[in-house]
Amino acid sequence: MESRVTWMLLCVLLRPLATQNPAPEGVLNCCEGDVLFLVDSSGSVSSYEHSRMLTFLSELLLPFSLGEDQVRVGLLQVGTKPRLEFGFNTHSTQSGLQEALRHIKPLRGDTNTVEALRMAKESVLRPGAADGARAGLPRVLVWLTDGVKPGDVIGPMAELREQGVAVLVVSTGHGNYQVLRQVVSPPVESNLYFVDIDDLSIITEDLRDAIIEIIRAERMNVRDVSTNSATLQWRPVLSGLKGFYEIRFGPVPTEGAGGGGGGDGTSPSTSGSQYQRITQSADSSTTRLTGLKPDTKYTATLTPESNDQAFNMLSVTFQTKPEVLSPAVVTISDSGETSVRVSWGPSQPEKVTSYYIEYSALPRGKLHAVTVGRTQNSTLLRDLQPDTTYLVTVSARHHSGTEKAMSVKVCTQEVTPALTDLQLTTVGSDSVQVDWKSNSGGLRGYWLTWEGQQSSISGQRSSFYLPPDSLSTRLTHLPPATRVCVSPIYRSARGEGLCCTTQFHSDALAYGYQS
Repeated sequence: MESRVTWMLLCVLLRPLATQNPAPEGVLNCCEGDVLFLVDSSGSVSSYEHSRMLTFLSELLLPFSLGEDQVRVGLLQVGTKPRLEFGFNTHSTQSGLQEALRHIKPLRGDTNTVEALRMAKESVLRPGAADGARAGLPRVLVWLTDGVKPGDVIGPMAELREQGVAVLVVSTGHGNYQVLRQVVSPPVESNLYFVDIDDLSIITEDLRDAIIEIIRAERMNVRDVSTNSATLQWRPVLSGLKGFYEIRFGPVPTEGAGGGGGGDGTSPSTSGSQYQRITQSADSSTTRLTGLKPDTKYTATLTPESNDQAFNMLSVTFQTKPEVLSPAVVTISDSGETSVRVSWGPSQPEKVTSYYIEYSALPRGKLHAVTVGRTQNSTLLRDLQPDTTYLVTVSARHHSGTEKAMSVKVCTQEVTPALTDLQLTTVGSDSVQVDWKSNSGGLRGYWLTWEGQQSSISGQRSSFYLPPDSLSTRLTHLPPATRVCVSPIYRSARGEGLCCTTQFHSDALAYGYQS
């Protein structure tokens, strides 16, 4: 009977006490990343020391939320032939992880740390590898060693750090400080630990905090902030669970205001009368906060509520944008010789009664004005002078009685010649081919004139009209020296044309034209 009582007592003493401890505040649902533990279980590590290391890992990892969207853990043992005890995809629950830690056996043999690091680099910690790390998420290597003959680890550890892996080291024996301080990621004071095997629990919280600092996930953030609204976005931690999200938000008090953010479980109080409460379903990940005041600091909290699992309350602080009265920007487009388009913004039809646009040529041109409705955000100014600088002022008349104006300078374009490249090509002894190019649309046609230049036929000239789609014609029976001119015809007048003179080696006096 006495031996049976002793056996029962021994079982109670050996049961891991860590499983009875509640998760420390701020750790549940705090992080997202992949953490690989490199555990020395070679011949220099006694069974007792190996057991203490695993108990330490059990206590260290117990508070973390595990899973695809949370923390994933792998464990690689160091011996003559290093062995991956379990990879990142193996355990998604604490019960499974804790059970696996209790059943790990030491490997013994040599301390082949270099080979273990090669395995870690090529498979476990390499994104995209089977059961490997997730791309784009933090990766952490925690090395537990007794410090006895670890091998040439400086080079392999440097390669891991260059690939973005954060390296932390816990030495329980006679490790070389100069070597270990070279392999850890900065800061050394929070990522390198020397501790006796029986005092590992002393560093549990500090090491956990160091890991959290690396893999902490931004669980809630604010985007699309405007003067009166903002969007909250979070990772859907309740996906697949029964529950809902409770969101509270309100302005930060001007006195005694507290900060928020980061999802660490602490936030300013959101229980006052100024705070609003909304709820979202378990499968949602965003919500739009509306009815906010301009240029005001707000605090928002998100509490995932579920009977299936406990989650931390997340908080964030943000500030709405200052109110901008229209016009805040005036732009010019479609600038031509006699017109420009003036646009302004932002569009505020609910606040503006009308817009008043004034414009005049600089320095002392006549002032012109036009009024447009509150829904309009642009207008075309017409009948301007070419190659002229104008001062344009857009004024908004607001319902509140205020008026805001903004001015810009704009230049109209120079007049582009309607015709270019007039060419005369002689054909025979008294004919010429006339070709030209047009740079202007909307012409009504062309007026062609030719005149003899020799004294014997001076004053003899002829003119005729050509339609707008004509860009060439042929003149025949011309005098030996003839001046040919082509002019554009606009809606209201004839424009300035181009002229060329042609010479023929002929005594012919007959002349005429052929179109």
